Amino acid sequence: MGKEGSVITKPPPMKKAFSGRYHGVKGELLGLGAAKVAACGKRQALFCNHLRMALFVFGLMGSFFVLDSLMLVVIHHFNFRRGSALRKSSGLQDVQSHISRERTEKIMHGRLVALGSAAVTKNEALHGSFEILKRPYNQTSTWRPCADKLNQVRQGHTMKRSGFILVSANGGLNQQRVAVCNAVAVAALLNASLVIPKFLYSSVWKDTSQFGDIYQEDFFIKYLKNDVDIVKELPSHLQPLDIEAIGSLITDNDIRKESTPDYFLKVILPLLRRNSVVHFLGFGNRLAFDPLPLDLQSLRCKCNFHALKFVPRIQEIGSLLVRRIRRYNTSLKILDRRLLGKYMPDSPLKRNNTSRGPVRYLALHMRFEMDMVAYSLCDFDGGENERKELQAYREIHFPTLTMLIKTNNSLSPEELRSLGRCPLTPEEAALMLSALGYNHETYIYLAGSQIYGGQSRMLPFTRLYPNVITKEDILTPVELAPFRNYSSQLAALDFIACATADVFAMTDSGSQLSSLVNGYRIYHGRGHAPTIRPNKKRFARILSENRTIQWVDFEERVRKMIQENQRVIARRRGRSIYRLPMTPGCMCKPL
Repeated sequence: MGKEGSVITKPPPMKKAFSGRYHGVKGELLGLGAAKVAACGKRQALFCNHLRMALFVFGLMGSFFVLDSLMLVVIHHFNFRRGSALRKSSGLQDVQSHISRERTEKIMHGRLVALGSAAVTKNEALHGSFEILKRPYNQTSTWRPCADKLNQVRQGHTMKRSGFILVSANGGLNQQRVAVCNAVAVAALLNASLVIPKFLYSSVWKDTSQFGDIYQEDFFIKYLKNDVDIVKELPSHLQPLDIEAIGSLITDNDIRKESTPDYFLKVILPLLRRNSVVHFLGFGNRLAFDPLPLDLQSLRCKCNFHALKFVPRIQEIGSLLVRRIRRYNTSLKILDRRLLGKYMPDSPLKRNNTSRGPVRYLALHMRFEMDMVAYSLCDFDGGENERKELQAYREIHFPTLTMLIKTNNSLSPEELRSLGRCPLTPEEAALMLSALGYNHETYIYLAGSQIYGGQSRMLPFTRLYPNVITKEDILTPVELAPFRNYSSQLAALDFIACATADVFAMTDSGSQLSSLVNGYRIYHGRGHAPTIRPNKKRFARILSENRTIQWVDFEERVRKMIQENQRVIARRRGRSIYRLPMTPGCMCKPL
């Protein structure tokens, strides 16, 4: 290291230690101190000792100063990075806040909403409106369920079977339920054995659930054993068959919607006898309601209202859901026992339940999911972005509808609304309930999946009715975990909550869930299960006067509309027995 290196080795050990550990400013200070110590070797020892101590302290302070500076640099560096991150986070929050402001509540009938808000507060004194919807007494009030008591065994039931029927049902839970009971009737008609139906996977519902995941298979087979032979799988000798290759695959394109029994007897039966098996793929509403022999009509009802029982885990969680909504642990009606079985006890579990009484609730099926909104072709004041979004959804999920729009002159959104073809928005549903006298405190169970438009669409509703609850609010994440990603099983919980409600309200009578719940309440409700069903065409006409109509007139016209639509009448020819079971073979009049 040369001369410079020899100088470094000569200072006393203490100074060597300092110079070996510190650098920069502190090193210069130590060099200055060493020179002065050498100079003062000729002076008095006491003075030198004091100076040596002072320089030592000064050097030590300098060292701390350097360390402090280094630490400040490091801290400043990290604070700068953190500050940048915070500024970025703050910027993101600003953007999100901007987006949130952009997604303000969407109101189509502002004046009526303001009047409705005042009305629901005034309605507090009315203690709700659960009593005004009691079914008026008429001759239909005496009808009673009897599909399970007729036991009309078809001729030839014990004869040799014509073959096996496979069904792969499309749609969601409720469409598949209808397909199952139609398949039961067709199997009986053709004297065939029915293999437990399969459920097709849907790009809309995205559920892999099969029959046994939702309904009790063994109960289903046993309950219908005197009416139709039901097996869990094809016999082994038929399983290797290529059903499509032998011409036994029947799609919905091959069968007309609501085909008559004659079609099945003339076209399907010969095929079944020749190949021993047919496979119905889709089978959506492929059997007509009329004309149909009385025993087959009865069998349809027996299947839908008696044979299809939810599996125990759905019953158990459904019971928990209903008990928590009511805050009451006891079975209150026949509907409870039919749907929940042993999971809804007949006597109170707690004494204070009896004195407190159950909470009454209204269940509302708000059919305003994206698929419904897109399919309707209606406009909901969402602007150009909404129109583009719905068009993109149609192109993916409803390509046939998209082609029809391009090749045909379709009705305008305004014309569709005036004809009653548009689903009610949450805002319009709230206006309907407020006109019926339901107050601000009414408990409303909201059935269905994601409301299209989210919070911005729901705000007008929740402003009038804040006590909105869903299964996700009532059940814990652990309780819901087994049903996640199974939309049909979640729909079964909605079916239970809607069917057992004090009042059930729908926004679209064409919805399968609403139709089946309505029919179930008529069949098992014994006249004590009212349903609110709007006439959308009449309601659209009333709402079109939003800017001028007085609330008292709006209220009167809505109530008249609901009361007229709420009357339960005997089923007319061609109408669904699943929605209107008040028909011979399904329900009976006393002699």
